[in-house]
Amino acid sequence: MSKFNSILLFLVLCCSTAFSQPVEQLVKVMVAPEHTDWTYRPGEKVKFTVTVFENGNPLKDVKISYEVGPEKMKPLKKETTVLKNGTMVIDGGTMNTPGFLRCAIVAEVKGKNYRRIATAGFAPSSIQPTVALPADFSDFWNKGKAELAKIPVDARTTLLPERCTEKVNVYHVNMQGYGNSRLYGILCVPKKEGKYPAILRVPGAGVRPYGGDIYRAEQGFITLEIGIHGVPVNLDPGVYTSLGSGALYGYPSFNMEDKDRYYYKRVYLNCVRANDFLTGLPEYDGANLGVMGGSQGGALSIVTASLDARVKYLAAMYPALCDVTGYTKGRAGGWPHLFRNEPVSKDALATAGYYDVVNFAKGLKVPGYYTWGYNDETCPPTSMYAAYNSISAPKDLYLLLETGHAVWPEQQELLGGWLMKQLKK
Repeated sequence: MSKFNSILLFLVLCCSTAFSQPVEQLVKVMVAPEHTDWTYRPGEKVKFTVTVFENGNPLKDVKISYEVGPEKMKPLKKETTVLKNGTMVIDGGTMNTPGFLRCAIVAEVKGKNYRRIATAGFAPSSIQPTVALPADFSDFWNKGKAELAKIPVDARTTLLPERCTEKVNVYHVNMQGYGNSRLYGILCVPKKEGKYPAILRVPGAGVRPYGGDIYRAEQGFITLEIGIHGVPVNLDPGVYTSLGSGALYGYPSFNMEDKDRYYYKRVYLNCVRANDFLTGLPEYDGANLGVMGGSQGGALSIVTASLDARVKYLAAMYPALCDVTGYTKGRAGGWPHLFRNEPVSKDALATAGYYDVVNFAKGLKVPGYYTWGYNDETCPPTSMYAAYNSISAPKDLYLLLETGHAVWPEQQELLGGWLMKQLKK
């Protein structure tokens, strides 16, 4: 590998181990509902206050365009106006059913556009899912797990000396997965002799290499960070770019017409296979296993904890794949927004029931910590609440209202810290 590619790989690995964070801009558009908790009763009217700042001061005579309407749906109100005094109040109307009403602002300053949104929640704790629960949901997944159990793990580990630290050994690992697939990841094991709890790190959407969770391994945990595509996770970055724009482009919809061949069947069962490997390690303490991730990884955290009784705790950030059928009922559905456009296939709709996070959430039996914001445009809060409200197991939700599809360090510290604390009780 050339020196340039080595540096590029290092940068990709650094980026892949942290969740994306909000980006600051020179001109700041501020918009918020008047309720400090951004939450309203159905039928209660909401007003959004808009101000545009530069260098900390409100800008006058700024041209803005705004839209108001249910998230991800056609706006109910659109207008272009000028902020004569640097601020204005927009009448957002109301919602008569539980859901989210979004105000999107675009301000034009010196020929450049700056966008900001704010989202009012109407009785979010009352949002119910739209996705149907198949009668044979449990049988379907029990059969899949039984098929997986017959396949030897056949794990192969390769030490990565360049990534090892004074306290941790780091390995590239691959094992036999479901349906003749191989599962790859980065394993981090404390060097000090002893027995340790384990954490499975499941990935967000996309195709990329991984660096492993060395930080938590240095805190006394065995960690395994996996990929989901049956590709080694330590290759040249160009490989993943080619796959993401080529063979794996649009993978969340692959074989959606057939529940037995849908792309995520192998993915979900291979998360269980990752736990087969983790719990079989001689360093594992035999009792304490957790799973964590964000976005697609948030979905996989819930799915894995629901499918695998060995998981004792889960931490999920802005979970995807929740209530994906929402669009068929006139409201936002979860990423990957499979049913946003017509026509909708009946076979695909039927398949969705077997893979929607809502239906796994209903079966959760272990404590979980969750976090998201009202402004998420990738995983709409309507979809995430549909899953969260379906959970009967112990649960906590850490809301950062302004957050979109990004995470603040405080969220990572809180959820990661909570998970480590639970596993070491």
